[in-house]
Amino acid sequence: MNIPEIVKILTDGGIEQNEANIEVRMLIEHFCGLSAMDILLGKKLDYSKLAEVKEKAELRVRTKRPIQHITGFAHFMGERFIVNPNVLIPRDETELLVRKAIQIIKENNFKTALDVGTGSGCIACMTAKFTNCRITGLDISSDALNVALDNAMRLNLNNKAVFRKSDIFSNVRTGETFDIIISNPPYIPPHEAYNLQKEVKFEPPQALFTRDESGMEFYEKITIQAPSVLNRGGYLLFELGKGQAKDVKSIMGYNGFESMEITNDLAGIERVICGKLCC
Repeated sequence: MNIPEIVKILTDGGIEQNEANIEVRMLIEHFCGLSAMDILLGKKLDYSKLAEVKEKAELRVRTKRPIQHITGFAHFMGERFIVNPNVLIPRDETELLVRKAIQIIKENNFKTALDVGTGSGCIACMTAKFTNCRITGLDISSDALNVALDNAMRLNLNNKAVFRKSDIFSNVRTGETFDIIISNPPYIPPHEAYNLQKEVKFEPPQALFTRDESGMEFYEKITIQAPSVLNRGGYLLFELGKGQAKDVKSIMGYNGFESMEITNDLAGIERVICGKLCC
């Protein structure tokens, strides 16, 4: 048994070659404690550990469970985040949202931020890590908040990234305001559930799906309520689903946001929108 044979288990199971290579590296890193560089330098894999990697690869193919749930970690912006079925697995597209937030915070010397629907805490943690901003992550799920807190503690961000149970802004305190609000809200309409990869079905549906067929439910709720907790001249940032930029821009404009800017991802999809609350 060797690494190419384990990769073949994944490719024979329908996983694309490059993705299979990445997933086997993740399994080896986690279960064998070896990096890709270690392997290139000729470090030997313990047979029993390699057998465990093979077993996990077979589990991956058999169940379609995401590799991140098998290892318990996901990579995001150079850090490893704890993940489980209670939180979304961080996506590369969300890095665009975080980097735009970091840019705006630094340009405006913002000190307070809010992450609505924090999940694993990846947005809050990486925003806190790269700025002088104190960020509060909100989520309706206690299980998700436990994961976010664990991630903040692992990254030594206990005092910069804090978390609170809240249904959108329901638990924002009277008189409490923020300079910037960031959110990757649920934006998949229910009718699209049948078109998703099987792996996505292992993630929490409340973090994925809206109850309306347009996918606008949470964009509307957050945008309508945001001016009550956002400082004048503050910013609202969203991650966008494919084809949703025009409608979200309209919602934001109607509710007092201006100077809207949209950022495309590497596939050319309009992925992030930001707007400034009128003074």
